[in-house]
Amino acid sequence: MSQVESTAEPVISIRGVAIAPGTLAGVCFFALAAQFITVIMLAAAMVPGYDFRAAAISDLGVFPETALLFNVSLVAVGVLNLAGGYFFYRVHGKRWLLTIFALAGVGAIGAGLFPLDTGGLHGLAALLAFVFFNVQAIGSGTRLSGIMRALALLAGGLGLVFVVLMALGDGGNTAAFGPIGHGGTERMIVYPVMLWLVAFGGYLLGENDHATVSTR
Repeated sequence: MSQVESTAEPVISIRGVAIAPGTLAGVCFFALAAQFITVIMLAAAMVPGYDFRAAAISDLGVFPETALLFNVSLVAVGVLNLAGGYFFYRVHGKRWLLTIFALAGVGAIGAGLFPLDTGGLHGLAALLAFVFFNVQAIGSGTRLSGIMRALALLAGGLGLVFVVLMALGDGGNTAAFGPIGHGGTERMIVYPVMLWLVAFGGYLLGENDHATVSTR
């Protein structure tokens, strides 16, 4: 089976246009990941002397040159994930998977609203996002088949491995970071799942392109 397993309503009506929930989910996921990857790259280039190996991604949320750009982008990640998770839920109908998307989205929003220099709240929110964005990839893989399932499991599994390595490194065992340092380890939590979301968003758009119709 090459398509997403579908159990829910076929279309959502927006201003007289019936659109497949999968299409809306695809737009949200693609936009979420594409904008965040772009912002991370641009923000890192805007900060003089930014150290990719040693610096955390969240450092971009406290530098005056990039704080607003990064934190707004991070909140957008959370909002788009909540919306995309709901629209995807309308396709698969599994509440446990919707809950995972919600937890990941709340984590991203919290990390954006409470930047790194605010203390413990940022750390908790970031950990929530790190874990559940990767868990949502694995969970989504259970509703997919073929190459998309493999990519979902690979991206989510890889991200969780690096969550563990980052926890070990931040706990004092800096050897866990290896040659890529804290910054590289953190990016290996984020980049695989973001790239997967770009691919997954495009996949959903392709699968549901034929299902966008006018009801007027």
